Amino acid sequence: MADIPLSPGSTGTTRGRLLPPPALCAFLLLLVLLFSVSYAVGSAAGPVAPGMHGGGGPGHGGGGGGGMDDMPGMSHGSGG
Repeated sequence: MADIPLSPGSTGTTRGRLLPPPALCAFLLLLVLLFSVSYAVGSAAGPVAPGMHGGGGPGHGGGGGGGMDDMPGMSHGSGG
C-alpha cells in the first residue's frame, strides 16, 4: 500500500497551521495604521474644548456649566 497522508496538513510541517491567513494579517496591519494616523492627527490638532476640565457633573468640579439644572425654563418632571 502507498503512504496516504491523513489530512493535507499532515505532511510533517505544522508551520501552515500556526500562521493566520494573509488577509487577516493585512487587515490587522491596516487597522493599526489607521489608529496610528488618527492618533497623530488628533495630537496635532490639540484639545477640542480647552475650557472644559474634568468629567463630573454639578458639584464634581466639571467646568463648562452645571448642566441642565442651570438653564432657565428647564425643570424635571412632566411639566404639569
